[in-house]
Amino acid sequence: MLLVVKVIGAAAVGAVKDKIDVSIYLKPDADEKASLALKSEISNLNGVKDVQYVSKDQALETFKSQYNDNPEVLQALRELGKNPLTPALVISPTNADMLDGLIDELNQIQSDIIDSRDFTNHKALLDKINSVTGKVTEAGLLLAIIFIFITVMVVFNSARVAIYTHNMEISIMRLVGASNAFIYMPFLFSGLLYALIGEIFIILLFYPFLSLLQPYLEAFFVGYNINVVTYFNEHFLLIFGLQFAGIALINIVADWWAVRRYTRG
Repeated sequence: MLLVVKVIGAAAVGAVKDKIDVSIYLKPDADEKASLALKSEISNLNGVKDVQYVSKDQALETFKSQYNDNPEVLQALRELGKNPLTPALVISPTNADMLDGLIDELNQIQSDIIDSRDFTNHKALLDKINSVTGKVTEAGLLLAIIFIFITVMVVFNSARVAIYTHNMEISIMRLVGASNAFIYMPFLFSGLLYALIGEIFIILLFYPFLSLLQPYLEAFFVGYNINVVTYFNEHFLLIFGLQFAGIALINIVADWWAVRRYTRG
């Protein structure tokens, strides 16, 4: 579950970074040749991945498509009788982490055709996503520690009951000179076996959960290839292998602790 949160958080940050851009709005009567010259100048700046020139007509079509379901806005636009929008240059940074430096460079550009600049900084949104992801991860880690403690106690008590049940057999083994390793091994092996069974149940329960979650992620991250099922498939051995190792270690340690304590004598 912590890994799912991490994957979704990383996808959200990636989606925001891909959408980050800044805009320079040009004067309504700006000459297209001068606009393209300014575009070329900005394209040569460090940290600029792409610059798109949006004409007044293109801006108007985009505006209409955005408010296609709002007849009041479209009616107000028709009553205006002219295109109120201005041409613009939309600038995409190479790296979102370099956005502040790019904005400083763009502020230094002076041109008579520039009307206004929209340098909205998305850093606050990225910080908020990272903060939420971090807090969820911390809460998940705390729950994981609690569940590990509960698991150790359950395994410990289960091993203790098993030892009491086989107390006679253990006493006989000691009388005939059986080593501690020989006595301990069946309990430790059973802990390993139960870890494997538990891991299989986790996989059988977790994949249906991922399948239910996936459509919601696709709806939320429209236009992005976010697929947690594919992610877990591609990293199956690493994820569930490490998880099995952790479960096995917890079980074996708890079993060993119980066996060592209750098979003395």
